[in-house]
Amino acid sequence: MASLLYFRNSPRYGPASALKFLPDRQILPQGLSSPFLEYLAPRSTLAPPYPSPLAARLFNVDGIRSVFYGPDFITITKAADANWAHIKPEVFSLITEAVNSGEQMVSTSNDKTSPAAQHGNAPDSLAYDERDSEVVAMIKELLETRIRPAIQDDGGDVDYCGFENGKVLLKLRGACRTCDSSTVTLKNGIESMLMHYVGPKQFQTRPSNPLTLKL
Repeated sequence: MASLLYFRNSPRYGPASALKFLPDRQILPQGLSSPFLEYLAPRSTLAPPYPSPLAARLFNVDGIRSVFYGPDFITITKAADANWAHIKPEVFSLITEAVNSGEQMVSTSNDKTSPAAQHGNAPDSLAYDERDSEVVAMIKELLETRIRPAIQDDGGDVDYCGFENGKVLLKLRGACRTCDSSTVTLKNGIESMLMHYVGPKQFQTRPSNPLTLKL
């Protein structure tokens, strides 16, 4: 039998709107260039390029707002007015059943005509790109080695969206995208690291606030 652990997100991120599940198996399909897949609506669980029968069943649970797959974890986010006491037993049962049956969590569709329905189907935004400037390469390395592990540990991920006019543009995913307190905490922490490791001279506008989190 496969093991399954679950826990609430860290208290520093305020009320637990998300639960992170740790199945004892890989979640994402082999060959996926992105470190995550995110389903924000029931329709996205059935559409190409990466439909997920498990995510479809999870959205049938009243109060589920999103399903997020990391490399080896699943994060479930609920609606603000939903109660985990009512949701958690059914969610736990669905994930446990899928894990123990050996079900493939994510399928791969060869349909190239339909637009992608899931977030995370593009190549990893933190991956090395020879076209990047020295500053952008430093920012990506910092995000990859110091920021991403902490965010994944709390059930989420981060997308690099660009470096424009001295500002780093990021997008939070999974458990981190819906909590205002986590946004403030992460923003302050990431800004401090950028200023320390990359240097304030690289941020030409508002150097004390070099980060924008895109919603």
